[in-house]
Amino acid sequence: MQATATTLDHEQEYTPINSRNKVLVASLIGTAIEFFDFYIYATAAVIVFPHIFFPQGDPTAATLQSLATFAIAFVARPIGSAVFGHFGDRVGRKATLVASLLTMGISTVVIGLLPGYATIGIFAPLLLALARFGQGLGLGGEWGGAALLATENAPPRKRALYGSFPQLGAPIGFFFANGTFLLLSWLLTDEQFMSWGWRVPFIFSAVLVIIGLYVRVSLHESPVFEKVAKAKKQVKIPLGTLLTKHVRVTVLGTFIMLATYTLFYIMTVYSMTFSTAAAPVGLGLPRNEVLWMLMMAVIGFGVMVPVAGLLADAFGRRKSMVIITTLLILFALFAFNPLLGSGNPILVFAFLLLGLSLMGLTFGPMARCYQSCSRQKCVTPEHRSLTTYRRFSGLPLRRISQPGCRLTTG
Repeated sequence: MQATATTLDHEQEYTPINSRNKVLVASLIGTAIEFFDFYIYATAAVIVFPHIFFPQGDPTAATLQSLATFAIAFVARPIGSAVFGHFGDRVGRKATLVASLLTMGISTVVIGLLPGYATIGIFAPLLLALARFGQGLGLGGEWGGAALLATENAPPRKRALYGSFPQLGAPIGFFFANGTFLLLSWLLTDEQFMSWGWRVPFIFSAVLVIIGLYVRVSLHESPVFEKVAKAKKQVKIPLGTLLTKHVRVTVLGTFIMLATYTLFYIMTVYSMTFSTAAAPVGLGLPRNEVLWMLMMAVIGFGVMVPVAGLLADAFGRRKSMVIITTLLILFALFAFNPLLGSGNPILVFAFLLLGLSLMGLTFGPMARCYQSCSRQKCVTPEHRSLTTYRRFSGLPLRRISQPGCRLTTG
């Protein structure tokens, strides 16, 4: 396949069919709903599922088994990314974004309806794991597609800012996931919450999915995809093209995002597990207190996402990412033991706020960092293949390495 097969006209020579505000809303609401569904599982995996879906002989073993089902999504996400990415490159983003939202929504509602271990025995954790796998498939096809939708419709000097809107779905979804569990724990007794209250957010997600589908069904395809589709230049096997022709950029993109995702799950799932576990294993802090701290800290995450987009647009992605990475290294070296390990609620909250704010700074510009290098130079029949790996790894990797084009962050 020739690397210079097609050159698209300058983006200002055509007008996007979708209004930019509509695109931002569609990219934000979909990712927020999917991350809400994803994170209510994370919260429930720590405080509910060990008592519902697993044998009760050993509480520690039950918790570890519950967290193992949480990890299943990390196996499913690359599979979902490859599948949805393939069809996204072949038939368009709209259809695959709708399908990914449906996949996540159905899987989440199923979790809310599952009977526990006391009722169906070993089938309870097996079905839970299967539903969690479905959640991973859905999220694998969601995030990167939404990021592309936003950046492809963005003005030239605001691509990082527009690309930060899908990223906002993560803190918004996390905020409302924790807030929902916190509200239920206030309104219900412990017995009611463990009996049926925990199921409410899973089943209620069906309403959110319907809203998200309504917004997304009304979208048109992005002008970039329409241009390539009209030229009939889609790649037949995008993943194969990616893994054979773009190995370097694939590996590079994977490691660039590694720190971001590692930090996030340390700040959320690990911090909640460690903070609520009884001493001497953990800090023994009250569950509601930790949920409240996480909710407040994730506001810093949300605020810093668009700030990072603005900084990347203003000063360049390379410079901003180098500074943020340096701050992350300092945080990792000097913050854990003095803050989280102290057991002092104020210092624990400071740890969460600082860490999640740094998470926002790293997460905000990612969509733009991997968006295609200048469209008028590098959009070829192969450029769509990279969106497969973007979904394959859960990140928007479209900055392709071709003659005259290289992966950069500057």
